[in-house]
Amino acid sequence: MPMKQKPIKPRHKKVSRIQHKIGKAPGSITYLGARPGVERTIDVIEYDTEDIKIVSPETLAEIEIHKDSKSTSWINIIGLSDEAFVADLGEQFKLSPLILEDAVNTLQRPKLDEYESYIFVVFKMLYINKDNELVNEHAAMVLLENTVLLFQELKDDVFGSVRSRLKAKSGRIRTRKADYLFFALLDAVIDNYFVVLESLGQKIEILEEEVFNDPKPQVANNIQQLKKEVLKVRRCIYPVKEMVNKLIDTENPLITRDTKLFLRDAMDHSIEINESLEIYREMSMSLMEMYMSTMSNKMNEVMKVLTIMASIFIPLTFIAGIYGMNFEHMPELHWEFGYFLVWGIMILLFIGMIIYFKRKNWI
Repeated sequence: MPMKQKPIKPRHKKVSRIQHKIGKAPGSITYLGARPGVERTIDVIEYDTEDIKIVSPETLAEIEIHKDSKSTSWINIIGLSDEAFVADLGEQFKLSPLILEDAVNTLQRPKLDEYESYIFVVFKMLYINKDNELVNEHAAMVLLENTVLLFQELKDDVFGSVRSRLKAKSGRIRTRKADYLFFALLDAVIDNYFVVLESLGQKIEILEEEVFNDPKPQVANNIQQLKKEVLKVRRCIYPVKEMVNKLIDTENPLITRDTKLFLRDAMDHSIEINESLEIYREMSMSLMEMYMSTMSNKMNEVMKVLTIMASIFIPLTFIAGIYGMNFEHMPELHWEFGYFLVWGIMILLFIGMIIYFKRKNWI
């Protein structure tokens, strides 16, 4: 009677976030991130060479005051899931719905768009949190004449050094316009990529030691996770070089010639980061080959020991098999010292083979 096969349960399919966007018109503001519960907050830093003000407005009317100010303003919007607020903010600053769509689209590739009165960039902010985990946060910036709009998903970010420089009256950033603030924020993101790469390098070193010293099956799983992490970081970082290069080559008057000199330094950092990332990518890809090679070598060592043991006992088993046969006419069975003679031959064979294997460096 044939055995009944158990029905195969289908795996739970993860619903793609992009499905929320399918069918909508271009410019539809749809948040596609995985952090919809983050409370929307606004922080504004307005400064000039003499004074600095730090406020947290709650309404669009309060933001508009800073928009029309002659001082330089950094307006930081935290939390992107409030689509209606983003739409109203875009209308207040006369921003294209297409860039607002990209600002809240966390699947958007890093890029740069230029308009007559503003420059828009999208990038990924990567950093290591307190739990030593890699955080991938979507962010976007808009450079206007005297204002920088920054959209980000979480309260945590990599801009602490920029805030400290703004509070220091003697800093260069206080004496320059919004385009230098725009550069400083982008440069902070790029510099923090080095921290992420350092973390990846440490993980690769640890896995290399584990592969050589103790290649357990869990190590293979860790290598796969590392490969995915490296590819994820590469997708986030690689386009930034192209974005910085476009900022250097732009003819838009919002980016001054002096700021372009600093952008060239950011370009150098981007090139260095991409080169290091390619090295880490190759190393992570080769780790699995090293793991398989090490496991194969360990298996060969095991097979070598088993083969040597078999080679030693095959002649001994042969001798024992001959004298274990139940024939009556075997002269050796009637010798007085036949038993001890066979034992002697077997022991000499054992010792001789051990010496031979030692000289061959097989054991």
